[in-house]
Amino acid sequence: MQKSPVQLNRNQQPRKGWKLYLTLPILSWALYDFANTIFSSNINTVFFPFYLDAAIGSSEEMSQVASTFISYANALASFFLVLFSPLYGVWIDRTGQKKKYIVWFASISILGTFLMGVFALGNIEAEWFGLPAALFLVVIMFVIAKFFFNSSLVFYDTMMSDLGSKEEIPLISGFGVAVGYLGTLVGLTVYLFVQEGSPEQAFIPTAVLYLLFSLPLFFFLKDPPAKNKDKSKASFFSGYKEIWATFKEMKSYKNVFTFMIAYFFLNDAIATTIAIMAIYATAVVGFNGGQFIVLYLVSTIAAIIGSFMFGHITTKIGSKNAIIAVAFILITALVIAALAVAQWMFWVAGSLVGIALGSMWVTSRTLIVELTPEEKRGQFFGLFAFSGKVSSIIGPLIYGTITLNLREYGDTASRIAISSLAVMAVIGLIILFKVKQPKANEI
Repeated sequence: MQKSPVQLNRNQQPRKGWKLYLTLPILSWALYDFANTIFSSNINTVFFPFYLDAAIGSSEEMSQVASTFISYANALASFFLVLFSPLYGVWIDRTGQKKKYIVWFASISILGTFLMGVFALGNIEAEWFGLPAALFLVVIMFVIAKFFFNSSLVFYDTMMSDLGSKEEIPLISGFGVAVGYLGTLVGLTVYLFVQEGSPEQAFIPTAVLYLLFSLPLFFFLKDPPAKNKDKSKASFFSGYKEIWATFKEMKSYKNVFTFMIAYFFLNDAIATTIAIMAIYATAVVGFNGGQFIVLYLVSTIAAIIGSFMFGHITTKIGSKNAIIAVAFILITALVIAALAVAQWMFWVAGSLVGIALGSMWVTSRTLIVELTPEEKRGQFFGLFAFSGKVSSIIGPLIYGTITLNLREYGDTASRIAISSLAVMAVIGLIILFKVKQPKANEI
């Protein structure tokens, strides 16, 4: 009988260095992080916000309205993910299939990204709901692309536990995140071919790169044989009953649920920061498009270094303590950003955000694996995504509502909005202290 990668690795010494990283399954898995980070950085963080600011932000007040559009579009994509992410976890536990759904969801996300470019560059002169039809369609395609991008990540994150032993997982996680942020460096090269004032020209090249670097996972990675595959004909939506049953077992898994609440607040701050970083830097701190691209590259390099470092730090001090350290870095970054009156201050804040962003993925995914029983891991990863994506609704909604209601105050509205993210991160840190790090013999 064929054994899964995890079963094989439990019977041998943990692999180290390039012997671990350059195996075809792990490299193919990591290259999908490379691919989807191109989408995340190019579309979510840089060129979609630039596009909305160019289309709407004709004054300081309208720049705040553009911030609101960006925030609400991200919140809408996260709302749909909240509806489905718990079910994805149940789906994984029932079928054992991950790759098939990654392929489908990633393909739809790539198509949505491509259509953003088609609609933005097309000569559509009509108006829908009081908005230019092209702008309306680009926003809708963004919501679709981001929803399916995030959906694929639920299956992608769960796949990590199939690739190595628990001793290897922090290193695999760190490698995946670091390779992912290298994708940012490659993705941002499309800026060299974008004319000033036309950020929509980046959409189609981004879709092409997203597809290209997804292909290794599509063709070379396979799911291990499912141990307890559920062949029942139960409806997909009946999975809500299993989710509810898991919530009723909260007392048995109190530690996991406590972490998910903490992650809710920490991810609230991180997800919203990613979404508004470009427009905050340009509209509030005074960066131009080219300067922000350089800042974002520096932030990405910091994320690469941080993800590698925290992969090793996590093995030394434990995943809980590593997340605490990341939370302190995040809070410091947000406070500096809110107070930034000179560009050098935002350079510091942006670099710290990069470290926190890359490291949070490494540490949090590792802690979820450590805290959860293997037979329910897919379901808990679904709930983990649920926690993160509920916060991805709340954070942008709060940020966008603040900038909308205080838009007449100009930059002050954005400074107050980003200060609310620091408050969320502090709440998450306080709750995180209540999480118990599992002992070595419990992992």
